[in-house]
This record gives sequence, C-alpha cells and structure tokens, in this order.
Amino acid sequence: MHSRRSMKSDMARIYGTSGSIVRLLVLMVSACLSATVPLHAQTSIPVVRDAEIEGLLIDYARPIFKAAGLSNRGIQIVLVNSRSFNAFVAGRRIFINTGALSISETPNEIIGVLAHEAGHIAGGHQERLREQIARARTLAVVGTLVGAGAAAAASISGSGGNAGAALGTGLATAAPGLAQRSLLSYRRSEEINADRAAVRYLNATGQSGLGMLRTFQRFSQQAVLSGVRSNPYESSHPLPQDRMALLGELVGKSKHFEKKDSKSLQRRHDMARGKIAAYSGGAPAVAQLFRDDRQNVGARYGMAISSFLRGNTNKALADINKLISQDKNNPYLHEMKGEILLAARQPKKAAASFAKAVQLDKFKSGVIRGRLGFAYLSTGEASQADKAIRELRAAINADSYNFAAYTYLSRAYAQTGDVANAQLTLAEANFRAGNFQEAKRFAARAQQKMKKGTPSWQRANDIIKYRKK
Repeated sequence: MHSRRSMKSDMARIYGTSGSIVRLLVLMVSACLSATVPLHAQTSIPVVRDAEIEGLLIDYARPIFKAAGLSNRGIQIVLVNSRSFNAFVAGRRIFINTGALSISETPNEIIGVLAHEAGHIAGGHQERLREQIARARTLAVVGTLVGAGAAAAASISGSGGNAGAALGTGLATAAPGLAQRSLLSYRRSEEINADRAAVRYLNATGQSGLGMLRTFQRFSQQAVLSGVRSNPYESSHPLPQDRMALLGELVGKSKHFEKKDSKSLQRRHDMARGKIAAYSGGAPAVAQLFRDDRQNVGARYGMAISSFLRGNTNKALADINKLISQDKNNPYLHEMKGEILLAARQPKKAAASFAKAVQLDKFKSGVIRGRLGFAYLSTGEASQADKAIRELRAAINADSYNFAAYTYLSRAYAQTGDVANAQLTLAEANFRAGNFQEAKRFAARAQQKMKKGTPSWQRANDIIKYRKK
C-alpha cells in the first residue's frame, strides 16, 4: 500500500485541480436525461437514487406494465427530489416526485399514477405530441403570414386601409392563440385517454382505481382552496370536475372497487414515506406524517433514520436492530444499518451489513453493491482494495449510471497504484454523464500509461475519438 503522501500525489495526478469530481456529481442529474426530457421539463432534475424506493416502485409498476404491453420496452422509473405531487413521462422513463410518495397514504394511489403514465407511453402520446407541436407552430406561422398579407393588401389597394390593417393585425395576433388552443385541446384529449387506459390496466391486474380517484379529488380540493378557476381553453388537462366525473363512473363500475392493498405492500409504502420524511424534514416531519399512528413501522423507521442524520449513531443503531429483529430478511434495513456503521467509523462491520443486504436484495441493485464497495474502500486496508474494485465494477455493470460507484472505483484503483484505470474510470463516468470534453481529457491521460492495443487502451481511444452526432 502507498504511503499517505504518495497516495495524495497519485490522487492529484488523477483528478487534477479542476474540480472534475464535483462537476461530475452535479452532472449526475442530467446524465441520460437531456436527450429525452420534453419541452416542459428541465434537464437539471434533482434525481434521487435509493434502492428501497426504486424496488418498491418496480413492484408497483410491473403488473401495470405487463397489462399495458410494456414489459419488454425497458421502461425506467426515476425518482425526483421534490415535495410536490407530480409525475411525468419522458421517452421510456417515468419521473415521479418523492412528494407523491409522501402525500399518498396507500400504495394504490401511486399505482394509479403509474398506470396513468403507462397509458401515455402505451398510447404513443409523446410521439403524437411532437407532431401536434409541429402543426401548432405551422398554424401560428401561417396565421401570422396571412394576417400580414391582409394588412399589406389593404394598404396597397388603398381601400379601407385602417380597417384592413386592423384586420391583418387581429389575424396575426390571434394565430398563436389559435395554435395554442389546438395544442392544448389535443393534450386534454390525451389525458382523458390515459385515464381510461389506466382504469383498464388496474382492472386487468385486479386492483382498485379508488386511489387514482382520490388523487384527483385531492387536486380538485387544492384548486378550490387556492381560489383557482381553470379555463378549459388554457389548460392541458381536463377540468378537475370533468375528470373526476369520468373517473368516478369508470372506477365505480369495476368489480375491484373495494380491493385493498396487501398488508406487506402497505408496510413497505409506509417505510418509504418514513424514509422520505426523515431525509426531507427530520424527526418533526416524521412525527407530523405519522401523527395518528406513532407506532407505525414507517414512523419507527423514519425516527431511526432521523437519529442517524442527527449524528446519534448509538440510538439509530439500536432502533434499526429492533426493526431487523422483526423483519430479518428486509435488505434495506441491513443497508441502513451499514450506513449507520459507516457514520460510526466502523467500515468492516458496515461491509458485513451491506453484504447481507446484497444477498437479500431480489433486485440486485447496483446502488447497494456500490455502497458495499465503498465500505471496503473505507477500511483503508490494501487487502480490502481488491474487494472494493470487484464490488464497484459489479455495481457499474448492474447500473451504468451509478456515478457514485465510478468515483469510488477510481479511488480504489488509485489506492492500489493503478493510475491508468483510475483515470479511465473517470473518463467513462464523464462520458456517461455527457461531459465529453472532460471524458476525452481523462481518457488521453489514461491511454498514455497503457499498452497500445489492449482492451483498456482501445476503450480510451474510443472515447478520445468520439464525435457527438
């Protein structure tokens, strides 16, 4: 193992002084989103990576996707760090806010939201929306040209010049409005179609649409309380009362109307809500969320996490151990225990907890495996560096957009003195993040230390010669 001074020297050679790692962590949000996020969204979306919540959403969505014929379409669910209740589709990704989970009291409410978004994907609404946008732009341009032509004709003829000019100006001004109304009318019809599709998927999977209906009722109440009065011509969604009436009729006809979520699914939902509350607002937020049921597993989980975040690792560890004693095969409790032990500066014990979580995790999450690799790395022992590299490479293979794992892997290579692979790893990370200039810079540094023609040299060469299309 290198001395501390030589290790610092290696790290300096790898990372330089440009703050590349900081920029990379900022870029993780926009990594693979910029090419697919539509006009109404921003590429700087604050994405959250959490194996537990991602796994929960996958379990919610799988039956719905199968009913919608999307099982083989590679649909990805992305968690967004926002307290508002919102979800939207971009390409093959469904973005859903943490706030949607926090506000939804039952799994069925989120499942209804996912069913609605699946309806948009299955219906090809995005592709047709792009066509409608193009048509709306054409309508606006043509309308403006017609208006300008009318004004010019009136001026040339000399007859009714002022009236003609006024007519031309009116046509030119109205054209963008007509185009917008045409587009919004299309959007409203697609929202209704997505609602109908969602109810079909819920019926096909034997689930109630009541949660979906409650979600729209909540939106309607918020609009009334805030004094909002919607204009159907200025909204891309149907009026709340219209939408609720339609949904109420469709949902009420279902034989699954009274179907309840399973206790195990409700338990997982409550734990996800408790976790989100703890990370977003600490113990007060958890207490407020579960004010009517302080012994709820979500409340106890959230309070344990809150203790961990406050630095009280002894209490957090005691509380997590109690939860584990009641649910020994829950991988995410072992994962959280690993995080607490890392904070308590016990990386070897943390590694054991993360290894248990990896063993129990049915989704084989790259996020958890990345944390296991980080725990091995955190021991600072040369004997653990190879283990760290193995786990971190596996984490990246499972999840190629796990940017934290790239960073840890680069550090692990540096710890073993393999500067070339440390730099190539950073090149790969920046390339995945779309930061091609930085990727080429690190790849060039790495290639200088590699034997020409080897797989690693060739990968570095591919990055160097890449040209964005």
